Amino acid sequence: MVSSIIRIKRGFDVRLAGPPAAAVADVPPSATVAVCPGEFAGLRPRLKVKEGDAVRRGTPLLEDKAVAGFQLCAPAAGTVAAIEYGERRAIRRIVIRRGASDEAEALPRLGAGGTAGLAREAILENLKATGYLSLIRQRPLSRMADPAVTPKSIFVNGMNTAPFAPDLHVVVRGQEDAFQAGLDILGRLTAGRVYLCLGPEAEGDGPAVNGARNVEIRRFSGPHPSGNTSVHIHLVDAISPGDRVWAVKGVDVVRIGRLFLDGAPPATRIVSLAGPGVRDGARRHYRVGEGTDLASLLADRLAGASLRVVAGDALGGERVAADGSLPFLAGGLTVLREDPERRFLGWMAPGFGQYSASALFPSRWLSTRKAWDLGTNLNGGHRAMVATGLYDRVLPMNILVDQLVRAVLAHDVEEAVQLGLLEVDPEDFALCSFVCPSKTDLVGIIRKGLDEAAAEGL
Repeated sequence: MVSSIIRIKRGFDVRLAGPPAAAVADVPPSATVAVCPGEFAGLRPRLKVKEGDAVRRGTPLLEDKAVAGFQLCAPAAGTVAAIEYGERRAIRRIVIRRGASDEAEALPRLGAGGTAGLAREAILENLKATGYLSLIRQRPLSRMADPAVTPKSIFVNGMNTAPFAPDLHVVVRGQEDAFQAGLDILGRLTAGRVYLCLGPEAEGDGPAVNGARNVEIRRFSGPHPSGNTSVHIHLVDAISPGDRVWAVKGVDVVRIGRLFLDGAPPATRIVSLAGPGVRDGARRHYRVGEGTDLASLLADRLAGASLRVVAGDALGGERVAADGSLPFLAGGLTVLREDPERRFLGWMAPGFGQYSASALFPSRWLSTRKAWDLGTNLNGGHRAMVATGLYDRVLPMNILVDQLVRAVLAHDVEEAVQLGLLEVDPEDFALCSFVCPSKTDLVGIIRKGLDEAAAEGL
């Protein structure tokens, strides 16, 4: 185990009000749970159940026609209550009504010999059969890991600096065995190293994380996005042509470890609920059932009526319906106020109480430590991009953001690749979008660029 600190200067911390407390509260199981195939990019589903079928936790609900053996499974035992369809008969949601007991399918598990008793192929088959392979992302292109590939290294992210990611130390508390088992499982999947990326060590951090075995610990300090996996890969084990690197969130390592320790998909997991739209005292971590109804999690915990629920962090998360279900891939929920207000004179006003990321208003100097109650207002309209160099100040990678974005918009895949497209993930441009004076959706642009690169066979 090696521990060293890499200090990053470029970036910007968004001081958003409403961080989650370290306390963990239990949420009673909801009457129904659901699986939403739409959150798995590229999935071509084939149903394996019909309405009225009885299922157990871990029973396959559908399989992927594109990736042999990849399935999405029931998060709880019960009865298939509904199969909802969207446009062009795309499966939108499979709803399961919980039964009296929570029986689970029997799956391969770790024995007394630990991971030594499981072959790499058996581990991958188990991950595919349960859908947990989707928790492992492959670089370049930021797609689900290809089981036919042996990555040169695996990066475990335990320090996401975006507001508000769940705290790994909170999630691991009481799950120390699952976290270490998950790391050991990942170590069987690569011929290289497993890097556990953490922030500066702080008082109260659990020994299960700081003292993790069979990994190389790298520590990073600095403003966001110092906690992004792309930054870690760029600085620790950069991707060369032909390389494949896998990445996993630290909180998902616990889920993978639990899968193999119990021989069944976990019934619950810990997520964070935070943001200005959550009432005081309710911003914390919660232990909830997989696929639970969001209504049961959000009930009596929101502050106001006109709110937006975001799966993930406030910068790069995806909007979800408050009456939907907990996404499989999201580690937490952020709730923001819907803010349609138009401010008189806008940027021409003094702005003593108005937020500014570019030091346009005096509030940038007068309120350096203030946590801001930011809403969804863009504070302006979309306009033509101007090469200001502002993006390069907040992205600590050797990438020319303006030129890369323009190459993607021009559908010049070859030039985009030369400018570093294959080194990035859409989340890396969330902060660039936040500070962008042109209000450009850089995250969506880069996602389309990566899709075009994938279509080109890169």
